[in-house]
Amino acid sequence: ARCLADQVTRTRYDAVVGFNKMPGLDLYFAADPCYAERARQRSAWHRMSRRCRTYLRMESSVFGARSRTRILSISPPQQDLYIHHYGTPIERFFPLPPGVSPDRMITAGCESVRARVRRQMSLDKQEALVLMVGSDYRRKGVDRAIRAMASLPQNLRPQAVLAIAGKGRRAPYARLARRHGLLDQVRFLGERSDVPDLLAAADLLLHPAYEENTGTVLIEALAANLPVLVTEVCGYSHFIRKAGAGEIVPAPFRQADRDRLLVAMLTSPDRENWRRNARRYVAQTDIFSLSETAVDIIEQVAKW
Repeated sequence: ARCLADQVTRTRYDAVVGFNKMPGLDLYFAADPCYAERARQRSAWHRMSRRCRTYLRMESSVFGARSRTRILSISPPQQDLYIHHYGTPIERFFPLPPGVSPDRMITAGCESVRARVRRQMSLDKQEALVLMVGSDYRRKGVDRAIRAMASLPQNLRPQAVLAIAGKGRRAPYARLARRHGLLDQVRFLGERSDVPDLLAAADLLLHPAYEENTGTVLIEALAANLPVLVTEVCGYSHFIRKAGAGEIVPAPFRQADRDRLLVAMLTSPDRENWRRNARRYVAQTDIFSLSETAVDIIEQVAKW
């Protein structure tokens, strides 16, 4: 922050845009969660630490009521938290649409892709593929997903497979799956470059995150017309609700709610309705232009 201040005093810029919270920004891209809210949930000892106090000052320099920094906002729940903690005027927030890649859109030939991927995974037509996508298994709620699979009724449990794509510490979750007798039904795929193919092959996207500022994979699932079961804390969960493309586990999280909704979604006759709703919503909604919209706002602010 000191280096930035020195640089700005030496050079005249039209606008200073930051991806880290610090003084001197004209615009801040709000990709990180509200630190004041996270600090509130920590111990008093943590809140008294120099580290915590420094981060709170940095955050206040952006979101404080007297700051003039404009905020490129990507998460409505986080925006509400910033307003709650800092009294940030609503007019300083500039909401951005999601920014998923167009290759996530479902295309002609997706049925052949689905058949190929399911064949590679040795899945028959009766088996339901429940997909998780994302790194950091702890934060994404892989333990919640495994427990939800374990809670499936006996007539449904053998017909469901949980596939987890992304980087994370596999060992503790493999042990959890083993304890629940699910080693054959929980598959760790690791990092993958063929996420669109996995979305085409799946029957349901499961995203039981403990915390998630946005959750881009939720929008990717909409683009692939894949029904979604997600926790309400995810910043992009409201898109699933607006689209009518799945179910939301309410906050505060209860495993019983997650378990009940997973069974309901795997057995519901509404699966095709969810897919149609996703297709209709994507056709009517901008889910691609985050970068372009951000550039337009930056140029606009730079002229003020």
